Amino acid sequence: MTSLEMKRTQLYINGGWVESESGDRLDVINPATEESLATVSYGGASDARRALEAAQAALPLWRQTNVYERAAKLKQLADMIREKVDYLAVAMTMEQGKPLPEAKAETMATAGTFEWFAEEAKRAYGRTIPHSANHKRLITMRHPVGVCASVSPWNFPLLLQARKIGPALALGCTSVARPASQTPLCMIRLFELIEELDLPPGVANLVVGSPAEMMDEFMNNRICRKISFTGSTEIGKTLVQQSSAQLKRLSLELGGHAPVIVFPDVDIQEVAKASVIGKFRNNGQVCISPTRFYAHQTIQNDYLVSCVEETKKLKLGNGLEEDVDIGPMFEAKAMDKADALVSDAKTKGASCLVGGSRATRFERGYFYEPTVLADVGGDMALMTEEPFAPVMPVLDFDTIDEAIQKANDTKYGLAAYVLTNDLSAAFKMAEGLEFGIIGINDTVPSVPQAPFGGMKESGIGRECSIEGMDAYLETKSVSIALN
Repeated sequence: MTSLEMKRTQLYINGGWVESESGDRLDVINPATEESLATVSYGGASDARRALEAAQAALPLWRQTNVYERAAKLKQLADMIREKVDYLAVAMTMEQGKPLPEAKAETMATAGTFEWFAEEAKRAYGRTIPHSANHKRLITMRHPVGVCASVSPWNFPLLLQARKIGPALALGCTSVARPASQTPLCMIRLFELIEELDLPPGVANLVVGSPAEMMDEFMNNRICRKISFTGSTEIGKTLVQQSSAQLKRLSLELGGHAPVIVFPDVDIQEVAKASVIGKFRNNGQVCISPTRFYAHQTIQNDYLVSCVEETKKLKLGNGLEEDVDIGPMFEAKAMDKADALVSDAKTKGASCLVGGSRATRFERGYFYEPTVLADVGGDMALMTEEPFAPVMPVLDFDTIDEAIQKANDTKYGLAAYVLTNDLSAAFKMAEGLEFGIIGINDTVPSVPQAPFGGMKESGIGRECSIEGMDAYLETKSVSIALN
């Protein structure tokens, strides 16, 4: 299968499917075959503007809609996503590359995220404040921010948008979503389901198009009150600078460089298996992907041997095929970057124990062999740059203090992982690590009810959980003088 039958390929603005004003269209490429899946409407600043204007027009009615009615719509959407899991997941696998079971898991997590925000929005409480003057009463009210833009990358094309659209709609904001240009198909299919909800026109909008033009429109148009962006730290820094002109509210989930600290009390075979699964999920193209593995020096050799054994078991192939563990990388330049990181490491003394090159057994597609490296040094590019790649470098440590120091020695602070059965070590690591997400014996820690976000240069704010709701609400202080 090289093409994908699409019911819709346009933008969704003001409750209807429309072509971009320019009439431009874009090919969406299957990374497993390098062939076109479909062509979609490709817009620019003017399309983003009319979507923002539609969202602004819809805002008063949607903001006044009872929260239980809004929640019922999102709960309905969650149920529809579960019913259409195959319809959504197949499109995701074909345009993004991840194996179909991973795509289905992401789709189900998307449903769970919409459902969680539907329920939790009912508890966006204000409060009563004790008064200091007998003739006054003080209360707070929670107020929707307004029109929100959501911008997401290609690696989790449904879930990352759900973390933005879900709280916005649940809390009475209206939304303009821009997915990555390379992976719009599963989002278009999601908006086919949103269309069935019969929301007021303009409440939810989808625009595919030029990232620079659309982001400039979101940033400069005063209609847009908030931008939620997931992407690189470099772009995030630019957005912070641009936001100063209007003091635009931002939520930024940016880069990561996640350490994994493996203590000597573990079952080596089990933690090696968990490490390999965590590392090579979606080809390491995950913002919280484990990227640096520090095994205690007394077990490093055994851990390395076990990791190599587990890596060799992984099946590489088209994500639609049976029993495939790893699909193609997202695009050619991602594969080239992986190869450049490995080459740099080898040049500087690293030993490649498995993998280390583009997979040659495929005639087409962006397939890279899962790679494990030893003898890794801090001067290697993969130790400082965010390595969105199926490359697993293994280092060592001696003491807890050394492990904490090595783990924290990065500008990033998104996720970190600790593998140990020692409760004292677990708490010391959790308290000492400078990361927003810490998994103790858990390399897949993300759930909608827990906050997701980073420290240092890994972002601003949190998604999911009650913190993720706060990002879409203003707090109004109301002082009432009694007669």
